Amino acid sequence: MSTERLHPEGLLGKKIGMTQIFTKEGECVPVTAIQVGPCYILEVKSKEKHGYSGVQLGFEPEKAQRLNKAETGHMAKAAKGAFSHVREMRCDVERLGWTTPGQEIKVADIFSDGQLVDISGVSIGRGFSGVVRRYHVKGQPATRGTHEYRRHIGAVGCRKYPGRIFPGKHMPGQMGNASATIQNLKIVGVRAEDNVILVRGGVPGAEGGIVVVRKAIKGYQSQEKAA
Repeated sequence: MSTERLHPEGLLGKKIGMTQIFTKEGECVPVTAIQVGPCYILEVKSKEKHGYSGVQLGFEPEKAQRLNKAETGHMAKAAKGAFSHVREMRCDVERLGWTTPGQEIKVADIFSDGQLVDISGVSIGRGFSGVVRRYHVKGQPATRGTHEYRRHIGAVGCRKYPGRIFPGKHMPGQMGNASATIQNLKIVGVRAEDNVILVRGGVPGAEGGIVVVRKAIKGYQSQEKAA
């Protein structure tokens, strides 16, 4: 069995929002609209120089005066202006032909109808939350003398050695605002002229949030292995 790690190609995108479409059979399908690209290659990583293969992508134009000197000099190599979001993407640059800084990559260059994708983003932050909301804990009895503790977790300790609260115990705390990935979401539509894809179901994050859309890792096979 091979232990080589695969790195499916992908692009940066922005969550536009959710809507619904109807299939030819009349089924109502909830979809998330995502603007994917166009992205521009800012830097190419090679195995010979960096030890791995990948590209650094820029997404969404930004005013040049909002960047510092280091960022301005780095993006000047691609001669495509400034970008709000920069993300590195591991992939096989030679096979994909992503070897030229400044090269434009659009959604239709990678994705098509019916493909499965993995989408990563930052979930919506819910602030400091209790265990009932955060972990769906039942809470305390509504009767039997319970007073002001109906949404509390109850006893959290234990009498066994070492007599402490173990890591991972469900407790109140920060809810959301964490990296999340949804796998195997199906693309039900590609609007190439607008660089928009329609994905069945929901994706992490709020409207306007930045997401990373990759080809699904489960079932992904590089071209070299497929040959």
